[in-house]
Amino acid sequence: MCLAIPMQLLERDGDRGTVEVGGARSKIMLSLLPEAKVGDWLIVHAGYALEVLDEQEAALTLALLKQIGESGA
Repeated sequence: MCLAIPMQLLERDGDRGTVEVGGARSKIMLSLLPEAKVGDWLIVHAGYALEVLDEQEAALTLALLKQIGESGA
């Protein structure tokens, strides 16, 4: 199963960036989202940002993922 996670963009350096969610930071590629800017919430999968989300949608998705994790599914 593949899973893409909402993460917030903290730093951008050309086509590379640093994102964070829940205290975990990752280095990612931003080449698919040239419009992404620091502060944006992004859908990240396999080290690539795939989509820009609004903060409300990101929070809802993270809450659902947390709920799934707590249910043991």
